[in-house]
Amino acid sequence: MKVGVLALQGDVIEHRKILRGLGVEDVEVRVPADLEGLDGLILPGGESTTIGKLMVVYGLDRAIPERVQRGMAVYGTCAGMILMARRADNGEPPLLRLMDIAVLRNAYGRQVDSFEADLEIPVLGPAPLRGVFIRAPVIDRVGPGVEVLASHQGRPVLARERRLLVSSFHPELAPDDRVHRYFLDAVRAAA
Repeated sequence: MKVGVLALQGDVIEHRKILRGLGVEDVEVRVPADLEGLDGLILPGGESTTIGKLMVVYGLDRAIPERVQRGMAVYGTCAGMILMARRADNGEPPLLRLMDIAVLRNAYGRQVDSFEADLEIPVLGPAPLRGVFIRAPVIDRVGPGVEVLASHQGRPVLARERRLLVSSFHPELAPDDRVHRYFLDAVRAAA
């Protein structure tokens, strides 16, 4: 299995470290050619407007959806979730429009309002998962094919649509790899 991490800006190193710890071959993705041979792709947290603009510059805004149509699984955390959405309120960066969700950017407030919370995620087992929320978006609307896997304060923060996974929080910043393991199961299923 080979999984890429979009390496234009954001939490690239943290995701790669987790993938390596799980025995997965990982590569940095900066241009469309880097997508060849990948089974999955992680869009990291960071600054969604910056990442979106750079995706357009390098042609990844077209290349990533093309690879998804050919079966590649994708996981977006925080900014990555925004980029995967069909619609984003509070300012819209260039979107990939991969997943049938609408998101509300910076839903929990500014940087100083960042927080951590224990999340109940039944598909990951009975133990709660510590979610790290940094200027986090929330899912405002889900389409009929989207499964909400976890909520916080009544708002969806982890969701899946077939081989697409998104989270409002940053699992790469906590010492728990269960969300990444769950994504890798989706990658295996898509392959």
